[in-house]
Amino acid sequence: MFSESQHSRQISGSPIFLEKIGIAVGCFLVFSCMAKAQEAKTVDVYLLAGQSNMQGQGVVDLDHPEYYNGGKGILKNVMKAPQSKAIYAHIVGENGQFVIRDDVFVRFVTKDKIKRGPLTIGFTGYDGKHHIGPEFQFGHVMGKATDHPVLLIKTAWGGKSLYKDFRPPSSGGQVGDYFRKMISECQAGLANFSVEIPELKGCRPRLKGFVWLQGWNDMFSKESLDEYQSNLVHLINDVRQELEVPTLPVIIGELGNGGPDASPNMLRLRQAQRDAVQKNHLSNVLFVETSGFARPASASPNVGHGHHWFGNAESYFLIGDALARGMLKLNRIK
Repeated sequence: MFSESQHSRQISGSPIFLEKIGIAVGCFLVFSCMAKAQEAKTVDVYLLAGQSNMQGQGVVDLDHPEYYNGGKGILKNVMKAPQSKAIYAHIVGENGQFVIRDDVFVRFVTKDKIKRGPLTIGFTGYDGKHHIGPEFQFGHVMGKATDHPVLLIKTAWGGKSLYKDFRPPSSGGQVGDYFRKMISECQAGLANFSVEIPELKGCRPRLKGFVWLQGWNDMFSKESLDEYQSNLVHLINDVRQELEVPTLPVIIGELGNGGPDASPNMLRLRQAQRDAVQKNHLSNVLFVETSGFARPASASPNVGHGHHWFGNAESYFLIGDALARGMLKLNRIK
């Protein structure tokens, strides 16, 4: 073992050796910097798809007080509860306003426009910043877990079935219009993100996952229920093929509305979702339970909207969190 002075003398004793060391170190630093620059130019992209619950129905504040049950279950009240403050601390800045992230971005085509920009509240099908969907906490979790910038491409429409509207090509029959729109919007988002979101200019996209949150409209016919498991398997395979990522990580979010004590049809659909993953031995696919996040109508803003988790912001926040944790597991991100 050399002392520090001995080590210095060993190096200073040979000019040629020192020159070679300098060149080697210089090359290492150049290549190291190049590698880091290349790493910084990658943006991790996640496709979030489904129907109205993926659009986002979680109420943030009382923009229509007469409809919101006195503010029960809205985000601004949920996050004030003593037992919840720590869970929601990261979504509000020192100024008391909702955080606008500079490392996570969202693209969502609504009926009237393309919503795009840094993650915050408001990336739903409604105007203004009064609602959240699963993308909200999903984006916060993914942004915290990685050094890469993150892009969430949301593609969702209310009242659509997998049996007809999202019907994948390999299921046979007529391909669903909304399957095509889902793929088209994802491809457009991947192609145009550096123009639509200037903060990502110069980045190269890396598609890292697909999240599916859907099922309500398939509960109401025998044909839809009978086919749901096989159609979901076909959807996963066809999305991977269309997007040319054969091992794309996939999260299937449970249709958890109503909690554990759901209707027979809902329980049957949940089982089909679970079986699609577990009985077909699909690789890199995870079923994520959400029924535990259901809250009663009496504790929620939209007491007549069971199909939308009664608009309860806590439900949507926790759903997004669970979907993200599942995606981290599939991508082996700690």
